[in-house]
Amino acid sequence: MFRILLMTIAFIAIIVVNALANILPINGQTTGEISNRLPVMFTPAGYVFSIWSVIYILLAIWIIGFWVRLKKGQIPPLKITAFFVLSALFNISWLLLWHYEFFGWSIAAMVGYLLALIGLYLQYSSEERGLFERLPAAVNMGWISVATIANISFVLTYYNWSGWGLSDQLWTVIMLTVATALALHIRFHHSDIPYALVFIWAFIGIAVKHQMDELLVTTASLFLAGVILTGILLIKKRP
Repeated sequence: MFRILLMTIAFIAIIVVNALANILPINGQTTGEISNRLPVMFTPAGYVFSIWSVIYILLAIWIIGFWVRLKKGQIPPLKITAFFVLSALFNISWLLLWHYEFFGWSIAAMVGYLLALIGLYLQYSSEERGLFERLPAAVNMGWISVATIANISFVLTYYNWSGWGLSDQLWTVIMLTVATALALHIRFHHSDIPYALVFIWAFIGIAVKHQMDELLVTTASLFLAGVILTGILLIKKRP
């Protein structure tokens, strides 16, 4: 019971801090206001961030599932508890660092968050894809994979990185291509459709944000979203 209680407290803490970040808001600015301060091309349109609601609903159902199974004498494995609590701590740490503008350190927190989610995700086999199994971790990990790239892009823009002579548009296309490869890798090796769908959601959001203003980025976003969709439909896990 202690493990499930700890996970429940960690989940509630995430919800509370995320709510305060935008209601108070923390340090006088919302999470989105900070994100929109700089013209980062990899950042999608604002509506895309509504995926957080989906993530939190999935996680809430996932945790409720542990309480239900507790009545049958089943308890969550220690590693699942540990990785989830770690992900919560990194989530909250990232929010605080972001709102108080420690942007360099926010990358470290975001990478820690992603690694914790990877650890949680790997506790499930490719066959455990259900709502009470891998699905919540897959969607969360997919979004934080995208968010990590966006976070790094923001920080590089903030510190006026030269891009080694390449344009912002070209770097965005490179990052989109890397993200596509990651989505297809997980689709192939872990038979994970929800993870890949998160990338399509984000890529379409990037295209919606830029539209005709950045035709190269918009075209690449839509094309690569199509590539991922093709991978979802055609790629089969290697036996």
